[in-house]
This record gives sequence, structure tokens and C-alpha cells, in this order.
Amino acid sequence: MSKKIVVIMTDTQRVDMVSCYGETMPHGGTGLKTPRIDEIAADGLRFTNAYTAQPVCGPARSAIFTGLFPHSNGVCTNSVPLYENIKTIGQRLGDNGYHTAYIGKWHLDGGDYFGVGRCPDGWDEKYWYDMRNYLEELSPEERRNSRSAEVMRQNGVTADFTFGHRCTDRAVEFLKTHTQNDYLLVVSYDEPHGPSVCPEPYSSMYEDHQFPVSSNVRDSLAEKPDHQKVWAGAALNEDRSEVKINDRYFFGCNTFIDNEIGRVYDAVKQYASDALVIYTSDHGDFLKSHRLSGKGPAAYEEIARVPFIVSCEGLTSPGTIYDAPVSHIDITPTILDFAGLPLPKLLQGKTLVPAMRDLSHRVNEYVFIEFGRYEIDHDGFGGFQPMRAVYDGRCKLVLNLLSSDELYDLQKDPGEMCNLICRDEAKEIRNRLHDALLAWQNTTRDPLRGYYWENRPWRGGAKAPAWAYTGMTRQRENEEYEPRQLDYDTGLEMTDAVRKK
Repeated sequence: MSKKIVVIMTDTQRVDMVSCYGETMPHGGTGLKTPRIDEIAADGLRFTNAYTAQPVCGPARSAIFTGLFPHSNGVCTNSVPLYENIKTIGQRLGDNGYHTAYIGKWHLDGGDYFGVGRCPDGWDEKYWYDMRNYLEELSPEERRNSRSAEVMRQNGVTADFTFGHRCTDRAVEFLKTHTQNDYLLVVSYDEPHGPSVCPEPYSSMYEDHQFPVSSNVRDSLAEKPDHQKVWAGAALNEDRSEVKINDRYFFGCNTFIDNEIGRVYDAVKQYASDALVIYTSDHGDFLKSHRLSGKGPAAYEEIARVPFIVSCEGLTSPGTIYDAPVSHIDITPTILDFAGLPLPKLLQGKTLVPAMRDLSHRVNEYVFIEFGRYEIDHDGFGGFQPMRAVYDGRCKLVLNLLSSDELYDLQKDPGEMCNLICRDEAKEIRNRLHDALLAWQNTTRDPLRGYYWENRPWRGGAKAPAWAYTGMTRQRENEEYEPRQLDYDTGLEMTDAVRKK
């Protein structure tokens, strides 16, 4: 039997913008409609505690498609490429006989927002189509129109003008044509990310819609890190008693791209009914929560938690949910496992296939989130803001190296309003999470690891700062594609990748 895998992803679609998630939240739903994504959930398994590896477009994608955290694969910020020695899931499957096609936003070639328009190694050039390719199909006037929601409303656009619709057309053609192959097809939409260009009826569908205002929209940030107060800017002292949230173009585009996803899903059911379908988004959006905007150096639920749904006939049961924490870092090992391929030592996530078969199986004790910089090309967005975070399904510890730290109990405080980092009653859980975070930095070869993450002002009894830190060397094990690395002291092949230096 052939093995087919279809990955569908959006950009900037937070959890409660997907109606099958929003309806389960305390506010009872946001009123935004995504019936076709809901259909995938009804047919399969919905992860309720899924997290991005880094809440920024490029780094998030780097983790999804390599199985390595951004600090390990090189894409610790937008507009930098993957390290030359990093292999994507397209290359790994392609080297094992799979036909691999990537259609849509890539954001991993080191180019600007739109990419460089060239197919990277491991993917079929015939189907490669990124945002640069899309813009090159347009006249200069059309390019400007494609970047302005206001122009869209003034002039109107048809569905076939949009990037999302053109990606869908290519994906459907691929599915029709490749009914016998083993393949990996990725369909990566830019929508609903701004400027959120979409046709009617979507562009005016939410014109008068009021998105629910959560209590954390009025978060004073009184006991929060200073960099968040700088980020909030004028909103820090704003009277929010009457605040409203109505990003009508963003919300309209959210439902528009749901319809495009439905077109792909219809084709999957027609031409590849036994395929593994994976849907997710790269990160969320604050929508004024915590007085912040967009996404960036924080691990709050609004930007770090993501929708994540899988469906596969015979593997997932219809309408099921999985509540234990999972991560984007788990997608590459899951795809390799489903494809029947061995999992390389290098990968930093875990396969979710056992959880698909048995909902009681907990894959991860912890999931991890990081941040380095938003954009290497921009001075904005706070510049360099190193952050590392860990979540165990209830409590979340966030270390902000240049600011102060955070601890939240999401069971008691789902809005993450009360920072427990210096509370004596939280000492035990705080220290346990801290130990887990330090161990993760070491095992993943975090280039920023060192004593300064360990010697936090609230951590009594921490080891004294040491220039050698742990004194260990931790060499890379990419032995599917590279010769074994050599021991510095002997020049011979290493026997242990982790050893005293």
C-alpha cells in the first residue's frame, strides 16, 4: 500500500480563530467560522495543547520541516537560511523514494518575506511555488493591490487573484496526478496573515463582528518583564475598560483560507483517502492580549499555542482529542515514523504515532519554546530578546535572559495574569521546570546555553558560575548524511558524542 502524507498549514492563525477550538474555551467561542478545518477535526484527532517551537514565521517553519529547534537548525530569526548541513523532511523522504512537493510560503531560504523564488533541494521544481513566484505573475499595480486590504475593498478581488487560491489549485492538481506514488505534499498558505487580502463574501463577513475581549487584554503588566512593558508602548497606560477587537480583514481572510483548505481536503478524500493529513499554523496573534500586538519574545498562550489536527483512516479515530502537550518539533519524526523510516538520532522531537493509536499514551513530559530575534533585517521588534520556556501541561516557566522571568499556573490562571516566579509556594514546580529547561538546552546543543540561564535571582542554591559550565562537549550526530565527527584530542572518530572536554 502506498504511503501519502499531506501537510496543510496557515500563517498567524491562533487557536481560538479555529471554531472547533474556540467553542471549547471559557469565552464560548469567538464567532469566527472555520467549518472545513472543523471537518478535519471531526474525521480525526485534535491536539488541544500543541505549541510552536518559536512564535515567529521562519523559525516556526524551521522546526516543523527539520525536526530541530531553531537554535539547532540556524533559523533563529526571520530572513536567515537553514544551516547548510541541515536536511529537511523533503530531503529525507526524497532520499527514500518519496515524491516530495512544497507549494506555498517557505520562509527558510534567507530571503525577505517573499523568499527568493527558487526551489530548495529535496522538493519537486515542477510544483515549487513560493510568494516570490506569485508576485512575479502580477503586474506592478497588481503587486501593490496584493499588499493592501483597503485597495482590496475599494477595487474588489476574485479568489483566483489571491496567493492562497493559486496554491490550492496547484495542490489539487498534484493530488489528481499522483494517485499511485508515495509522496509528501506540503501546502503552506500565507493567509490569514496580513494584509489579509480575500474576496467577497469574506472581506466584509466580519465587518461588524466583535471578537471576545479576554480579561488579560487589561493585564497591567505590573509584575511582568520590563521588555513586555517596552513592547506595549502607549498601550501600557491606556484605559481598556471599553476596548474592542475587530480586525475584520484578518477575520474574513481566516474564513476564506478555511474554504481553500476545504478544497484541498476534498481532493485528498477523492484521490488519497488513506493519506495522513496534518494541519497546523505557525503561531498565533496577541489581538491586544497582555496589551501586546502581533507576536514576538513571549510564550503566552495567544501566540505560542497553535491549532494542530491529524487525520488518517485506520490510524486516528473520528472526533477524538489529545490533551497532553505536543510540539511542532514532533511533526518531522511523526512523518518519518508513518513513512516506516527510522528516526535519526539528530531529531529533537518525538513521533506522535503512538498517541494517535492510543490516546492514553503521553509522548512528552515537557514541551519547549524559544526566541532569539524577530527579524535579522529589522531593528524593530525588540531586537535581540533571548527567551527559553518550558511547559508541562499545567505550569509554564519562561526565562527572559535580558529581562526578568515568569511562571504561570494555567490551571488556576488560564489568562497568565499572575506571575508566580518569586512566590515561595511555587518553588518546587519552578525549580523542577528550571532543571528540565537546563537539561533540554544541553541535550539540544543550544548555542546560548551557559551558567547565566542557571544562576537566576530566584534560584537559591544554584551552582556558582563557572567559565567551563558543565565541562562537556556535545558533538553533532547527523550520521545519515555526514561522516562521524572526530575527537579533538585524538583526531580519531568519536565514540561518545557527549563527553568531558
